[in-house]
Amino acid sequence: MAAPTDNQVTPSKYDNYDFPTTAPEDKDNKEAQSGHPGHTTPEQDAKVEQLRSELEKEGYTERLDTLTLLRFLRARKFDVAASKLMFVESEKWRKEFGTDDLPRTFNYEEKPQVFAYYPQYYHKTDKDGRPVYIEKLGKIDLNAMYKITTAERMLQNLVTEYEKLADPRLPACSRKAGKLLETCCTIMDLKGVGVTSIPSVYGYVRQASAISQNYYPERLGKLYLINAPWGFSTAFNAVKGFLDPVTVDKIHVLGSNYKKELLGQVPAENLPLEFGGTCQCPGGCELSDMGPWQEPEWARTPKWALPKDQSASTTEEKTVTEAPAPQPAA
Repeated sequence: MAAPTDNQVTPSKYDNYDFPTTAPEDKDNKEAQSGHPGHTTPEQDAKVEQLRSELEKEGYTERLDTLTLLRFLRARKFDVAASKLMFVESEKWRKEFGTDDLPRTFNYEEKPQVFAYYPQYYHKTDKDGRPVYIEKLGKIDLNAMYKITTAERMLQNLVTEYEKLADPRLPACSRKAGKLLETCCTIMDLKGVGVTSIPSVYGYVRQASAISQNYYPERLGKLYLINAPWGFSTAFNAVKGFLDPVTVDKIHVLGSNYKKELLGQVPAENLPLEFGGTCQCPGGCELSDMGPWQEPEWARTPKWALPKDQSASTTEEKTVTEAPAPQPAA
């Protein structure tokens, strides 16, 4: 095995990647870039190895790859004990929720009907190559949705989509971009959200947010809150002090004049027409699931879709430290 280059953790037997594994440079904010793959210090590398070793001693054998452990460490400021606790709690939840089997088995047949009352979907990529995730919170009507589906199935769908984000969406986007992409560009449309609708959706949104924060750390790249109602910015400013500054920098609260800033991040051809873009997918953008993960040049069969014995043997036998960066399509 070749010696690792500068700022590269010694490859582990768990590091089985078929996509680029070096995060893009952030020339404007080197501090925010620190701790990301390809931009780690020797001390951070040592903490990756310490965390992995401690988890192995407790019997964990899955999700011990370097990229995953770095995400948990970044989420806890490279405090190994806190990162370990977060990882263990995540694994406990995965087992209880049945997470590992969901992408393979869960079929959300009622999705078109549910989307009439709560559209939430991935659609193409932003200018950095990341998946764009869109939610229209103003259309939420839980009473109507619960005549079609259940809260449990909605959460199962949410988790299934998170698993599909990790594989195949982000790997496909990384291959196309020629660099590691680990986060999303999220657009939350607040048009129609009023004070009276908040209590009815708070419970579900709180559960969904907890799953995101606790079990899928470091997946938020940028968040655009558009069509923010009067007073929302003031309320958000009041809670900024309780949020991590790195998180605050990712959040953009915009009113109805959001299009110019949003188009600065998302190409017009990738943004649905209703948000100021030019995209009109046949059958509607909400259900198209268009993106590099649907393009044969960049898509690969996700590991969760492989037979378990094949996936396990591949992880044990093959170690890849850095996949060659693919060339953009002509």
